[in-house]
Amino acid sequence: MKKLIYILTLSVLITSCKKFLDVQPELQVDQSEAIINSGTAATAVNGLYNTLATTNYYGSNFPALAYLSAGDIQWTGSQSDPSEITKHLTSATNGYVQSAWTAIYKTVSSANYIIAKVPAVTDPLLTTATRNQYLGEAYFIRALAYFDLARGWGGVQLILNPTNTSTDNTGIPRSSLADTYAQVLKDLNAAEPLLPTTVNRNRATQRTVWALKARLYLYTKQWSLAEEYASRVINDTQNYTLVTPYSAFFANNATSTNESVFELAYTTSNTNGHSNWWLPPALGGRREWTPSDALVALLNNPAVGGGRSALIAQTAPPGNLWYGKLYYRTPLGTDPAYVIRIAELYFIRSEARAQQGNLTGANSALSDLNAVRSRAGITASTASTLNDILLALEKEREVEFPFEADRWFNLVRTDRAQTVLSLPDKHLYLFPIPYNETLVDPQLAGANRNPGY
Repeated sequence: MKKLIYILTLSVLITSCKKFLDVQPELQVDQSEAIINSGTAATAVNGLYNTLATTNYYGSNFPALAYLSAGDIQWTGSQSDPSEITKHLTSATNGYVQSAWTAIYKTVSSANYIIAKVPAVTDPLLTTATRNQYLGEAYFIRALAYFDLARGWGGVQLILNPTNTSTDNTGIPRSSLADTYAQVLKDLNAAEPLLPTTVNRNRATQRTVWALKARLYLYTKQWSLAEEYASRVINDTQNYTLVTPYSAFFANNATSTNESVFELAYTTSNTNGHSNWWLPPALGGRREWTPSDALVALLNNPAVGGGRSALIAQTAPPGNLWYGKLYYRTPLGTDPAYVIRIAELYFIRSEARAQQGNLTGANSALSDLNAVRSRAGITASTASTLNDILLALEKEREVEFPFEADRWFNLVRTDRAQTVLSLPDKHLYLFPIPYNETLVDPQLAGANRNPGY
């Protein structure tokens, strides 16, 4: 995989930005001078976002690893890879695992190239503010990529320099999970002062950094910091709110609403693959990812799903088949990918407050939980103990984010996945290191593999 990164990175940097922002890039740039001026720097950064949004990353396969693992989504097709995931029989040769791993490391490689090359550009058209923004965006996206690798695969190899030749970045050992999360925080700290303070829901800003920091601090059990950074975003009520009704953030072709902290935009030339798998054939899809009967019942229960029943619909008789409709737009594949929504920040702050003993009353764990429930049109929870609030949050995430990369990783984070999903062994908490990677990299082979695979 690393031997391909050099070629793939340059290809993405040079050609893909048109898909992300519909600009006119320089289509032919010598490899040794790929970032040489303001225009090629912009091209590289736009290409970086497109790499993040690719089908194998947020455009389909990485979120699919999460929600196909979480027990609420069924696979109705004939392919073995997604079937393995839903049955918790994922193998090291699974195509979804390989493609997501490779796509995330391609994103890292693209970010590394920008971080290394942009500071040396001397073009007077590249202002200090713009240079800082590009660097901040690269640091943020690298942080997100390593965060996703960490929560999916555990501690990973930290590749922090460009891959210019096939021999670069070889012999790097796997880092611990703690060290991987430490690198995420280091990159977020580097990004924060470089990024603009303005609001942009499709590109990284300081507020986007705060949101990912809140999530990171939740995963590392730094409760006070998780609360602090979630509050920084939540308290910006002019720009971030729980939109009502629930469907307002996605229905009627809505994009970039106040609900979104960070979402990825797609076009007809750079499509989001989710609708192909969710929609029935009559709407242009294949309907091979479907909500389980249990999830349909939860979403359609007015006391549980409330307005979140808008996430699903049913085909006409005689089929009467349920399908997910978060991704539905025409032209097919132009739906956003939702990376961070404000509802998640409320849940993060709720859990962080609960873990610090602030359970009920105003400005408490319960009030944050009930803010999301209220938006969904359901009655307030009366949970009052730590365990009850944590369980309520777990159940609320299930119906708030069923078609986003949330529930599985949180069940693993809280060590609840084995109990909730009846897993035979906790080695399943991590995805396997792709088999092809173990063949070519001794640092990923043998005892360095994830246990159980």
